[in-house]
Amino acid sequence: MPIDMPIDRSTAMPPSNLSNRPRILFLGKDILYNPLIYKRLVSQFDLIQPPIQALQREPFMQHLRDGSWGDFQAIMRPSWHSGNEMERWDRETIELLPPGLKVFASAGAGYDWVDTACLAEHGILYCNGAGASTEAVGDTALHHIISIFRNMSQSASAARSLSEEVFLDAHHNIPATSHNPRGRTLGIVGLGQIGFVIAQKLYLACGMKILYHDIVRKPLDQERSVEATYFENLEEMLTQTDCLVLATPSTFSGRPFLTADVISLLPRGARFVNIARGSLVDEDALANALEEGHLAAAALDVHAHEPRVCERFARMDNVLLTSHTGGGVVETRHGFERLAMENVERVLLGMEALTPVNKHLFTTKSTAVNGHGEVNGYTNGNAHGSANREEEEDVDGSSPA
Repeated sequence: MPIDMPIDRSTAMPPSNLSNRPRILFLGKDILYNPLIYKRLVSQFDLIQPPIQALQREPFMQHLRDGSWGDFQAIMRPSWHSGNEMERWDRETIELLPPGLKVFASAGAGYDWVDTACLAEHGILYCNGAGASTEAVGDTALHHIISIFRNMSQSASAARSLSEEVFLDAHHNIPATSHNPRGRTLGIVGLGQIGFVIAQKLYLACGMKILYHDIVRKPLDQERSVEATYFENLEEMLTQTDCLVLATPSTFSGRPFLTADVISLLPRGARFVNIARGSLVDEDALANALEEGHLAAAALDVHAHEPRVCERFARMDNVLLTSHTGGGVVETRHGFERLAMENVERVLLGMEALTPVNKHLFTTKSTAVNGHGEVNGYTNGNAHGSANREEEEDVDGSSPA
């Protein structure tokens, strides 16, 4: 989507020039896709945009200790590819934030890099980019699922080898282990926005049978639209799954979901796709299952130690690897920018946020926490007594977020 007007960089002011208007700490590079929304922001609020070198972890934390940027009420990170040079937002960082901070809105839908429960403890609402990457990630999942049923990665590599012998070997032998997805069961862990779009695409395009596991069952009309079968018991679903797809968020703790025990419940010859988070997978356990033939194939857009890719996977013909580009389209970047700015704007104007992540960790109006003010009538409750309610939030943008 084209830029319809140039960005005036002078509108992000140094703290010495700020007025008494609410302040936004703008992390990252300039706005590229939504200049009109940005212009609306600077007409209402003061924006502080530190240079990228100030965003490395130690300099950033020192600026917070020194109060270099004043008492800002919002943090805005509109681009996934800049603004988080400090990497993990943990308790050590969060406790340095000013007491008047109300909202932190970031690009990306995954939030395993930020301790959202700790933000809630401090009365800070976290908003993500849910919805912006749904279509793109859904398309990636469709591509990956078809590819591993049809051995497309191996076929493409054979063609690119420029070897007649390798080409003919693929031409003659790949069909012996390839299958149509139609009629096979697709087990989806997490039927949020992205999970449901994946279900729609594979149900309509490939005629797959949709199974899903989620903490909360979806409305019956939503289930019926893709003839989905809900499994409250994850183990029961796994035993009936021909292709397992992860579409659930990773947590800040980074504990893996796909372990050797989970893999053992899948039928021999099952396939696996991850478009969520690399930290959800015990990569050694997955590699072992592929080498031993318990799993027929896997497709991974995300990896446990990005940007490093597991060497064992790279050597396998039956593993499709992509570079965390599942949501990587212009439309996603446009949406991330828009949501980050609009979430900040709405909260500062006293309206409901569009994509709150940790709102369920706030209780109804009560005493402010740790000096932080309430967010639209909500203050922190028991952030650790929510029974992992964050798992209900959509991964949505797991790639590229």
